[in-house]
Amino acid sequence: METTPDLPVEVISYILSYLSVSDRKEASVVNRAWYFASQDCRLQDSTVFSLAKLFGTSLRLLDLTSCLSITDISIRAIIFYLNNLTVLRLGWCKEITDWGLLGMQDPNEEHCPETKDDLGPKFSRNFGNMGFFTPPTYFDDRPVMITKLEDLLINGEKHGPTLRALRHLQELDLTACRKLTDISLQQVIQLPNLKKLSLGMVNEITDRTLVSVATHCRSLEHLSVNHCCFLTDEGMIQTLQTVGRLVSLDISCCDGISDRTLAAIAENCKWLKNLDVSMCNGITVARVELLQSQIPWATNIKTRFVGGADLSISL
Repeated sequence: METTPDLPVEVISYILSYLSVSDRKEASVVNRAWYFASQDCRLQDSTVFSLAKLFGTSLRLLDLTSCLSITDISIRAIIFYLNNLTVLRLGWCKEITDWGLLGMQDPNEEHCPETKDDLGPKFSRNFGNMGFFTPPTYFDDRPVMITKLEDLLINGEKHGPTLRALRHLQELDLTACRKLTDISLQQVIQLPNLKKLSLGMVNEITDRTLVSVATHCRSLEHLSVNHCCFLTDEGMIQTLQTVGRLVSLDISCCDGISDRTLAAIAENCKWLKNLDVSMCNGITVARVELLQSQIPWATNIKTRFVGGADLSISL
């Protein structure tokens, strides 16, 4: 049995990642490509590149949540090949930086990651390195994998399209991508069809990003900016005045937010159903109770430890 000639080993590795250890062991003896694909089923840049190139404009949803190994190389591949994405989830991909979203190569990186030589047996969950079997003698040459940034450069250009090229995006999750800052987010989150945005725990963002998002993403319905300590009432008020269709808002653990933001919510958010202001030290219990009476259409308001108190309201 032979694999499809044009199916990259990275794609085979991604498919095999859904199998149990015993099933991957069986699959590894099919042929040389399947053997090497079974050795490491962690999602890496080479896999994302191959998947993006394979599916191209046919792919609509891509969820890479908690894929800790992927870098800006993957982001550039996604932007270049997957132009018709409507959902992109990159939560907890902690190696992503401003350079990736801007379609640029980090000038501080002279070389991109290269495949390391096999260092022999080692302890890991990777069954191929745990001595289950010895590879057949005809598995001598490892297939070539795509790991070089140059593969993403067109005609030698160092700059590619930015995240704005994904103009069909309706959902974008950048939760805990802590290397991202205002530098890129102000420029690339200009997506008129975007309805759901998660920037929680992107610690470096400020009001500049928030106001820019509100200006360019007028269709926004779900916004999460929890644990963003540099956000203030001024930025939130401008955002709430600009985006009138919010259904869900999470500003929990934002100490720069106070009762002024709750007043703006009552005045501008006529469609709000879900609100989380938990652990916002600048918000008082009295103002939360007033907000409850002002927006009776809200079905779920989370207020744990507001102003240092433990007040949970669920309507």
